[in-house]
Amino acid sequence: MNYINKYTNISLLGAAGKMGSGIMALLAFEVGKLKLGAKREEKFVINAIDVSPEALEGLLKYLKAQLQKSGEKNIVELREWYKDSADLVENEQVINAYANDVMAMIKTSTRIETAYDSQLVFEAIKEDKGLKVKLFSQIKQNNPDTWFLSNTSSIPLGEIDKEAGLNGDIVGFHFYNPPVVQKLLEVIPVENINPDLIKFSEELAKSMRKIVVYSSDVAGFIGNGHFMRDALFALDQAKSMTNEISLADAIYRVDSVSRDLLLRPMGIYQLMDYVGIDVMCFILKSMQSAFPQETLSHEILNQYIELGVTGGQYSDGSQKDGFFKYEKGKIVAVYDMDAKAYKAIEDVKTANVDYFMPQPSERLNWKTVIREKERGSILTPFFNELKTLTSSASKLAVAYGQKSKAIGQLLVDGGVAADTNAVNKVMETGFYHAYGPVNNFFE
Repeated sequence: MNYINKYTNISLLGAAGKMGSGIMALLAFEVGKLKLGAKREEKFVINAIDVSPEALEGLLKYLKAQLQKSGEKNIVELREWYKDSADLVENEQVINAYANDVMAMIKTSTRIETAYDSQLVFEAIKEDKGLKVKLFSQIKQNNPDTWFLSNTSSIPLGEIDKEAGLNGDIVGFHFYNPPVVQKLLEVIPVENINPDLIKFSEELAKSMRKIVVYSSDVAGFIGNGHFMRDALFALDQAKSMTNEISLADAIYRVDSVSRDLLLRPMGIYQLMDYVGIDVMCFILKSMQSAFPQETLSHEILNQYIELGVTGGQYSDGSQKDGFFKYEKGKIVAVYDMDAKAYKAIEDVKTANVDYFMPQPSERLNWKTVIREKERGSILTPFFNELKTLTSSASKLAVAYGQKSKAIGQLLVDGGVAADTNAVNKVMETGFYHAYGPVNNFFE
């Protein structure tokens, strides 16, 4: 099937958001290849739809910068595209022409009606099933031929499909943040998916050079299915420590163990800040009905929300304060709920030194590990020693590793992931873990 007609009018809902802006850049790259690279005569339009006019203005600046970066990386290809333009001599001229030509195809709008003419509608709005159903249904009623590619990270697509009357014209197309950089793409087909749509989504993912992992259409899918349960375990561990120490100290301990002893790129509480405490609550709520046997919520998250401490990012990508306070992206303090103020991280670190003693003889870190091609040769002895240490931190690390492995196996046993390789690939590629959770390190 020729999908070119589907590309001629594309809309993205939530285009100016954190995820939407990155997806918008990827779509701009794709349409640029079709229009300019293949020298097609068709008119192409990409509608950037968002509720905030101010955010859309910022989006256009971001897209122009991304297109110029892309042009610099692909200048040889661009010079071939513009070889018949005698007036474009310098590389800078070619790059600017490319950026301007693609930007000319991008239209901004705050009206959902703009999407009625689109054959493809991408979606990156907040995790609110009711809102997604409302918007998709509205578009579908006005354009029965529309296909929907949703960036939802937790809500079952089959429920949206049924409630919005999409007749299988929807697929989960879950990018990881930031979409322009992250290679992982979770693809979630609904049960009765249009076979042409799944074929299209596969071709698009390939063209975007994404690493595809398929997930079953179960709330949370693979990525959040693991991360949310992993985070709940960390919250439980901190809560259990508060009989003896403050919550601020407990959060510091668990975060440090998950980063420094499990060798992750950031601690679990820092990752929760990155995602957003409020966003985590949305995701957990969306997952709860699918797993009535589990408690997918936590009092600590709710308490922080009530205090207005939410984490997340500002529109420029900088980190908002959450469990930790940040300066230029660096952790400088941890929130003390009792005092309703931040405590300097150095003071907290000094007060908790004994918790981490004795330490492993070799001080590995995530950056060291990911440089190694044969990681097992350094990870195996490190974790074997960790199991022999008597420090409270090492004991928590081993228990945490075992729990993480059990969560990964749960996703396989529950049919969310096809196998353990799928779980490991998501966590290694999407979350940048140095090793997958289902491994032989934590038996």
